[in-house]
Amino acid sequence: MRRHYLDHASTSPLRPPVVTAMAKWLSEGTAADPGRVHHEGRVVRHVLEESREAIAAFLGTRPRQVVLTSGGTEAVHTAVWGATRRDPGGVVAVAPVEHSAVREASARWAALAELAVDAQGRVLADSVGDVLERARRAGQTVALVHCQYANHEVGTMQPVREIVARCREAGVLVHVDACAAVGQVPLDLDALDADLVSVTAHKMGGPSGVGALVVRRGLRLEPLFLGGAQERARRAGLEHVVGAVGFAAAAGALTPETIAAEERAARARTDALTAAAEAVPGVTRVGDGGLPNIACLELQGVEGEPVLLGLDQVGIAAHSGSSCASETLEPSPVLRAMGLDAERSLRLSVGWSTTDEDVAAFAAAFPDVVRRLRELAG
Repeated sequence: MRRHYLDHASTSPLRPPVVTAMAKWLSEGTAADPGRVHHEGRVVRHVLEESREAIAAFLGTRPRQVVLTSGGTEAVHTAVWGATRRDPGGVVAVAPVEHSAVREASARWAALAELAVDAQGRVLADSVGDVLERARRAGQTVALVHCQYANHEVGTMQPVREIVARCREAGVLVHVDACAAVGQVPLDLDALDADLVSVTAHKMGGPSGVGALVVRRGLRLEPLFLGGAQERARRAGLEHVVGAVGFAAAAGALTPETIAAEERAARARTDALTAAAEAVPGVTRVGDGGLPNIACLELQGVEGEPVLLGLDQVGIAAHSGSSCASETLEPSPVLRAMGLDAERSLRLSVGWSTTDEDVAAFAAAFPDVVRRLRELAG
Protein backbone atom coordinates (compact mmCIF):
# COMPACT_ATOMS: atom_id res chain seq x y z
CA MET A 1 0.00 0.00 0.00
CA ARG A 2 1.41 3.37 -1.00
CA ARG A 3 1.55 5.85 1.87
CA HIS A 4 0.39 9.45 1.54
CA TYR A 5 2.10 11.87 3.91
CA LEU A 6 0.05 14.94 4.84
CA ASP A 7 1.86 15.99 8.02
CA HIS A 8 4.65 18.24 6.71
CA ALA A 9 3.88 20.89 9.34
CA SER A 10 5.19 18.42 11.94
CA THR A 11 8.28 17.52 9.93
CA SER A 12 9.07 17.29 6.25
CA PRO A 13 11.18 14.65 4.42
CA LEU A 14 14.75 15.57 3.54
CA ARG A 15 15.10 17.27 0.19
CA PRO A 16 17.42 15.44 -2.26
CA PRO A 17 20.09 18.21 -2.19
CA VAL A 18 20.14 17.93 1.60
CA VAL A 19 20.69 14.17 1.49
CA THR A 20 23.48 14.64 -1.06
CA ALA A 21 25.24 17.37 0.93
CA MET A 22 25.05 15.55 4.25
CA ALA A 23 26.12 12.21 2.76
CA LYS A 24 29.09 13.88 1.09
CA TRP A 25 30.19 15.49 4.33
CA LEU A 26 29.71 12.27 6.31
CA SER A 27 31.75 10.26 3.82
CA GLU A 28 34.39 12.82 2.83
CA GLY A 29 34.41 15.49 5.53
CA THR A 30 37.04 16.06 8.16
CA ALA A 31 36.48 14.90 11.74
CA ALA A 32 37.70 17.78 13.87
CA ASP A 33 36.63 20.43 16.33
CA PRO A 34 36.04 23.68 14.42
CA GLY A 35 37.37 25.58 17.42
CA ARG A 36 40.89 24.18 17.00
CA VAL A 37 43.73 25.99 15.21
CA HIS A 38 45.21 22.94 13.49
CA HIS A 39 44.56 22.31 9.79
CA GLU A 40 41.69 19.90 10.37
CA GLY A 41 39.95 22.31 12.71
CA ARG A 42 40.32 25.18 10.22
CA VAL A 43 38.83 23.03 7.43
CA VAL A 44 35.75 22.27 9.54
CA ARG A 45 35.47 25.91 10.64
CA HIS A 46 35.43 26.98 7.00
CA VAL A 47 32.60 24.55 6.20
CA LEU A 48 30.65 25.63 9.28
CA GLU A 49 30.93 29.33 8.43
CA GLU A 50 30.05 28.72 4.78
CA SER A 51 26.92 26.96 6.00
CA ARG A 52 26.10 29.84 8.34
CA GLU A 53 26.47 32.31 5.46
CA ALA A 54 24.04 30.31 3.31
CA ILE A 55 21.50 30.11 6.15
CA ALA A 56 21.83 33.83 6.87
CA ALA A 57 21.42 34.77 3.20
CA PHE A 58 18.28 32.66 3.00
CA LEU A 59 16.82 34.32 6.10
CA GLY A 60 17.74 37.82 4.99
CA THR A 61 20.17 38.59 7.77
CA ARG A 62 23.91 38.68 8.58
CA PRO A 63 25.92 35.53 9.40
CA ARG A 64 27.10 36.95 12.73
CA GLN A 65 23.48 37.20 13.88
CA VAL A 66 22.80 33.47 13.33
CA VAL A 67 23.31 31.35 16.45
CA LEU A 68 23.08 27.69 15.47
CA THR A 69 21.04 25.54 17.89
CA SER A 70 19.70 22.00 18.14
CA GLY A 71 16.35 23.18 16.71
CA GLY A 72 13.48 25.57 17.22
CA THR A 73 12.79 24.50 20.80
CA GLU A 74 16.30 25.32 21.95
CA ALA A 75 16.20 28.60 20.04
CA VAL A 76 12.98 29.54 21.83
CA HIS A 77 14.38 28.63 25.24
CA THR A 78 17.55 30.60 24.54
CA ALA A 79 15.50 33.67 23.60
CA VAL A 80 13.30 33.46 26.71
CA TRP A 81 16.21 32.73 29.05
CA GLY A 82 18.28 35.62 27.71
CA ALA A 83 15.41 38.11 27.82
CA THR A 84 14.31 37.18 31.34
CA ARG A 85 17.90 37.26 32.69
CA ARG A 86 18.30 40.69 31.12
CA ASP A 87 15.20 41.90 32.97
CA PRO A 88 14.72 39.75 36.12
CA GLY A 89 11.17 40.08 37.39
CA GLY A 90 9.85 41.40 34.10
CA VAL A 91 6.69 39.78 32.76
CA VAL A 92 6.52 37.97 29.43
CA ALA A 93 3.60 38.66 27.08
CA VAL A 94 2.40 35.55 25.26
CA ALA A 95 -0.74 34.55 23.37
CA PRO A 96 -2.47 31.20 23.99
CA VAL A 97 -1.94 30.30 20.31
CA GLU A 98 1.85 30.23 20.63
CA HIS A 99 3.66 26.90 20.43
CA SER A 100 3.95 24.98 23.70
CA ALA A 101 7.74 25.52 23.71
CA VAL A 102 7.15 29.29 23.79
CA ARG A 103 4.44 29.20 26.43
CA GLU A 104 6.10 26.68 28.74
CA ALA A 105 9.58 28.19 28.57
CA SER A 106 8.09 31.58 29.36
CA ALA A 107 6.07 30.22 32.29
CA ARG A 108 9.17 28.56 33.74
CA TRP A 109 11.18 31.76 33.98
CA ALA A 110 8.68 34.60 34.29
CA ALA A 111 5.17 35.68 35.17
CA LEU A 112 2.96 35.73 32.09
CA ALA A 113 0.70 38.40 30.65
CA GLU A 114 -1.76 37.04 28.10
CA LEU A 115 -2.22 38.60 24.68
CA ALA A 116 -5.70 38.36 23.19
CA VAL A 117 -6.58 36.56 19.96
CA ASP A 118 -9.57 36.60 17.64
CA ALA A 119 -11.64 33.70 16.30
CA GLN A 120 -9.05 33.06 13.56
CA GLY A 121 -6.29 32.64 16.13
CA ARG A 122 -4.80 36.01 15.19
CA VAL A 123 -3.06 38.00 17.92
CA LEU A 124 -4.75 41.36 18.48
CA ALA A 125 -2.04 43.97 18.09
CA ASP A 126 -3.83 46.36 20.44
CA SER A 127 -3.51 43.82 23.25
CA VAL A 128 0.26 44.42 23.23
CA GLY A 129 -0.38 48.03 24.19
CA ASP A 130 -2.84 46.85 26.84
CA VAL A 131 -0.21 44.56 28.38
CA LEU A 132 2.40 47.31 28.39
CA GLU A 133 -0.01 49.75 30.03
CA ARG A 134 -1.11 47.26 32.70
CA ALA A 135 2.52 46.50 33.51
CA ARG A 136 3.31 50.21 33.79
CA ARG A 137 0.41 50.79 36.17
CA ALA A 138 1.51 47.83 38.29
CA GLY A 139 5.08 49.09 38.44
CA GLN A 140 6.31 46.14 36.38
CA THR A 141 8.48 45.86 33.32
CA VAL A 142 7.88 43.67 30.28
CA ALA A 143 10.91 41.52 29.60
CA LEU A 144 9.71 40.05 26.32
CA VAL A 145 6.77 39.97 23.92
CA HIS A 146 6.19 36.88 21.78
CA CYS A 147 4.52 36.92 18.40
CA GLN A 148 4.71 33.90 16.11
CA TYR A 149 5.10 34.59 12.38
CA ALA A 150 2.32 32.14 11.51
CA ASN A 151 0.34 29.64 13.52
CA HIS A 152 1.50 26.03 13.46
CA GLU A 153 -1.97 24.52 13.94
CA VAL A 154 -4.33 26.55 11.77
CA GLY A 155 -1.98 28.48 9.48
CA THR A 156 -3.14 31.95 10.49
CA MET A 157 -0.64 34.67 9.63
CA GLN A 158 0.06 37.03 12.50
CA PRO A 159 0.37 40.85 12.42
CA VAL A 160 4.01 40.36 13.22
CA ARG A 161 5.36 43.52 11.59
CA GLU A 162 2.89 45.72 13.47
CA ILE A 163 3.66 44.05 16.79
CA VAL A 164 7.42 44.28 16.22
CA ALA A 165 7.05 47.97 15.43
CA ARG A 166 5.01 48.58 18.60
CA CYS A 167 7.58 46.78 20.73
CA ARG A 168 10.45 48.66 19.11
CA GLU A 169 8.70 51.98 19.84
CA ALA A 170 8.17 50.93 23.47
CA GLY A 171 11.74 49.71 23.88
CA VAL A 172 10.61 46.15 24.69
CA LEU A 173 12.27 43.03 23.35
CA VAL A 174 10.21 40.96 20.91
CA HIS A 175 10.68 37.33 19.90
CA VAL A 176 9.20 35.89 16.71
CA ASP A 177 8.75 32.12 16.40
CA ALA A 178 9.11 31.60 12.65
CA CYS A 179 9.49 27.82 12.76
CA ALA A 180 6.16 27.16 11.01
CA ALA A 181 6.74 29.84 8.38
CA VAL A 182 10.36 29.31 7.39
CA GLY A 183 10.58 27.85 3.90
CA GLN A 184 6.84 28.26 3.35
CA VAL A 185 6.78 32.02 2.74
CA PRO A 186 9.64 34.47 2.08
CA LEU A 187 11.39 35.80 5.17
CA ASP A 188 13.43 39.00 5.31
CA LEU A 189 14.51 39.19 8.92
CA ASP A 190 16.54 42.39 8.62
CA ALA A 191 13.44 44.16 7.29
CA LEU A 192 11.31 42.61 10.06
CA ASP A 193 13.69 44.09 12.68
CA ALA A 194 12.70 41.74 15.50
CA ASP A 195 15.11 41.32 18.39
CA LEU A 196 14.99 37.52 18.34
CA VAL A 197 13.72 35.05 15.73
CA SER A 198 13.69 31.26 16.11
CA VAL A 199 13.77 28.95 13.09
CA THR A 200 14.22 25.24 12.48
CA ALA A 201 15.40 23.21 9.50
CA HIS A 202 13.24 20.11 9.62
CA LYS A 203 9.94 21.72 8.60
CA MET A 204 11.41 22.96 5.31
CA GLY A 205 13.04 19.74 4.15
CA GLY A 206 16.25 20.09 6.14
CA PRO A 207 17.56 17.78 8.86
CA SER A 208 16.13 17.46 12.35
CA GLY A 209 18.32 18.46 15.26
CA VAL A 210 19.41 21.82 13.88
CA GLY A 211 17.90 25.29 13.93
CA ALA A 212 18.91 28.83 14.73
CA LEU A 213 18.20 31.84 16.88
CA VAL A 214 18.68 35.05 14.93
CA VAL A 215 19.74 37.83 17.29
CA ARG A 216 19.39 41.50 16.41
CA ARG A 217 22.68 43.23 15.80
CA GLY A 218 24.08 44.74 19.01
CA LEU A 219 21.85 42.75 21.38
CA ARG A 220 23.76 40.88 24.05
CA LEU A 221 22.01 38.17 26.08
CA GLU A 222 23.16 35.68 28.69
CA PRO A 223 23.57 32.27 27.02
CA LEU A 224 21.41 29.32 27.99
CA PHE A 225 24.24 26.80 27.62
CA LEU A 226 27.60 27.36 29.35
CA GLY A 227 30.94 25.61 29.17
CA GLY A 228 32.49 26.89 25.97
CA ALA A 229 32.84 29.92 23.73
CA GLN A 230 31.23 28.40 20.65
CA GLU A 231 28.85 30.51 18.55
CA ARG A 232 30.72 33.65 19.63
CA ALA A 233 30.13 32.71 23.27
CA ARG A 234 26.36 32.60 22.76
CA ARG A 235 25.86 28.82 22.80
CA ALA A 236 28.35 26.40 24.36
CA GLY A 237 28.90 22.94 22.89
CA LEU A 238 30.56 21.37 19.89
CA GLU A 239 28.75 22.56 16.77
CA HIS A 240 26.55 20.13 14.83
CA VAL A 241 28.48 20.53 11.59
CA VAL A 242 26.68 17.96 9.46
CA GLY A 243 23.37 19.44 10.60
CA ALA A 244 24.55 22.90 9.57
CA VAL A 245 25.61 21.49 6.20
CA GLY A 246 22.13 20.03 5.72
CA PHE A 247 20.42 23.23 6.86
CA ALA A 248 22.51 25.23 4.39
CA ALA A 249 21.66 22.81 1.58
CA ALA A 250 17.95 23.22 2.27
CA ALA A 251 18.40 27.00 2.34
CA GLY A 252 20.28 26.88 -0.95
CA ALA A 253 17.55 24.79 -2.58
CA LEU A 254 14.88 27.30 -1.57
CA THR A 255 15.55 30.16 -3.96
CA PRO A 256 12.95 32.95 -4.15
CA GLU A 257 11.63 31.35 -7.34
CA THR A 258 11.39 27.93 -5.67
CA ILE A 259 9.59 29.33 -2.63
CA ALA A 260 7.11 31.15 -4.87
CA ALA A 261 6.46 28.00 -6.93
CA GLU A 262 6.11 25.79 -3.85
CA GLU A 263 3.82 28.35 -2.20
CA ARG A 264 1.52 28.30 -5.23
CA ALA A 265 1.52 24.51 -5.34
CA ALA A 266 0.92 24.21 -1.60
CA ARG A 267 -1.99 26.63 -1.68
CA ALA A 268 -3.59 24.81 -4.60
CA ARG A 269 -3.28 21.49 -2.76
CA THR A 270 -4.56 22.71 0.60
CA ASP A 271 -7.48 24.34 -1.23
CA ALA A 272 -8.18 21.02 -2.96
CA LEU A 273 -7.94 19.13 0.34
CA THR A 274 -10.31 21.66 1.91
CA ALA A 275 -12.81 21.34 -0.94
CA ALA A 276 -12.79 17.56 -0.64
CA ALA A 277 -13.22 17.72 3.15
CA GLU A 278 -15.95 20.38 3.14
CA ALA A 279 -17.94 18.33 0.65
CA VAL A 280 -18.67 16.15 3.70
CA PRO A 281 -21.47 17.72 5.80
CA GLY A 282 -20.32 19.15 9.12
CA VAL A 283 -16.69 19.75 8.10
CA THR A 284 -15.32 23.31 8.05
CA ARG A 285 -11.88 24.80 7.58
CA VAL A 286 -10.68 27.08 10.39
CA GLY A 287 -8.01 29.76 10.50
CA ASP A 288 -7.38 32.41 7.88
CA GLY A 289 -5.57 30.12 5.42
CA GLY A 290 -2.63 32.52 5.32
CA LEU A 291 0.11 29.90 5.59
CA PRO A 292 -0.13 28.03 2.28
CA ASN A 293 0.76 24.54 3.46
CA ILE A 294 -1.77 24.05 6.32
CA ALA A 295 -5.49 23.27 6.27
CA CYS A 296 -7.07 22.74 9.68
CA LEU A 297 -10.57 21.27 9.78
CA GLU A 298 -13.29 21.31 12.41
CA LEU A 299 -15.26 18.04 12.44
CA GLN A 300 -18.85 17.75 13.63
CA GLY A 301 -20.16 14.44 14.95
CA VAL A 302 -16.81 12.68 15.12
CA GLU A 303 -13.57 13.05 17.09
CA GLY A 304 -10.20 13.65 15.51
CA GLU A 305 -8.37 10.62 16.88
CA PRO A 306 -10.53 7.92 15.25
CA VAL A 307 -10.44 9.90 11.98
CA LEU A 308 -6.63 9.88 12.17
CA LEU A 309 -6.63 6.14 12.79
CA GLY A 310 -9.10 5.51 9.98
CA LEU A 311 -7.00 7.53 7.56
CA ASP A 312 -3.83 5.81 8.73
CA GLN A 313 -5.36 2.41 8.01
CA VAL A 314 -5.79 3.39 4.36
CA GLY A 315 -2.30 4.87 4.08
CA ILE A 316 -2.80 8.56 4.91
CA ALA A 317 -0.79 10.36 7.61
CA ALA A 318 -2.29 13.51 9.14
CA HIS A 319 -2.47 15.22 12.54
CA SER A 320 -5.08 16.35 15.04
CA GLY A 321 -5.18 18.78 17.94
CA SER A 322 -7.00 16.21 20.04
CA SER A 323 -5.48 15.13 23.35
CA CYS A 324 -4.89 11.51 22.30
CA ALA A 325 -3.01 12.67 19.20
CA SER A 326 -0.77 15.04 21.16
CA GLU A 327 2.54 14.19 22.80
CA THR A 328 1.42 16.31 25.78
CA LEU A 329 -1.85 14.36 26.12
CA GLU A 330 -3.69 17.68 26.26
CA PRO A 331 -5.96 19.14 23.59
CA SER A 332 -4.58 21.96 21.46
CA PRO A 333 -4.64 25.28 23.35
CA VAL A 334 -4.64 27.00 19.96
CA LEU A 335 -8.04 25.61 19.04
CA ARG A 336 -9.41 26.16 22.51
CA ALA A 337 -8.35 29.81 22.35
CA MET A 338 -10.28 30.10 19.10
CA GLY A 339 -13.39 28.74 20.81
CA LEU A 340 -13.21 25.39 19.00
CA ASP A 341 -13.35 21.81 20.24
CA ALA A 342 -9.79 20.57 19.82
CA GLU A 343 -10.97 16.96 20.14
CA ARG A 344 -12.84 17.37 16.84
CA SER A 345 -10.09 18.64 14.60
CA LEU A 346 -7.90 17.44 11.77
CA ARG A 347 -4.79 19.16 10.41
CA LEU A 348 -3.62 18.44 6.87
CA SER A 349 -0.29 19.88 5.78
CA VAL A 350 1.59 19.57 2.50
CA GLY A 351 5.19 20.11 1.49
CA TRP A 352 7.78 19.91 -1.23
CA SER A 353 7.20 16.17 -1.84
CA THR A 354 3.38 16.25 -1.83
CA THR A 355 1.75 15.15 -5.08
CA ASP A 356 -1.72 15.43 -6.58
CA GLU A 357 -2.01 11.70 -5.97
CA ASP A 358 -1.71 12.34 -2.23
CA VAL A 359 -4.55 14.85 -2.42
CA ALA A 360 -6.68 12.46 -4.48
CA ALA A 361 -6.09 9.65 -1.98
CA PHE A 362 -7.39 11.83 0.85
CA ALA A 363 -10.38 12.97 -1.19
CA ALA A 364 -11.29 9.36 -1.90
CA ALA A 365 -10.82 8.08 1.66
CA PHE A 366 -12.04 10.88 3.93
CA PRO A 367 -15.80 10.76 3.24
CA ASP A 368 -15.98 7.02 3.89
CA VAL A 369 -13.90 7.24 7.08
CA VAL A 370 -16.16 9.97 8.51
CA ARG A 371 -19.36 8.20 7.40
CA ARG A 372 -18.38 4.92 9.08
CA LEU A 373 -17.39 6.65 12.31
CA ARG A 374 -20.60 8.63 12.46
CA GLU A 375 -22.59 5.47 11.90
CA LEU A 376 -20.75 3.78 14.79
CA ALA A 377 -21.45 6.77 17.01
CA GLY A 378 -25.15 6.27 16.30
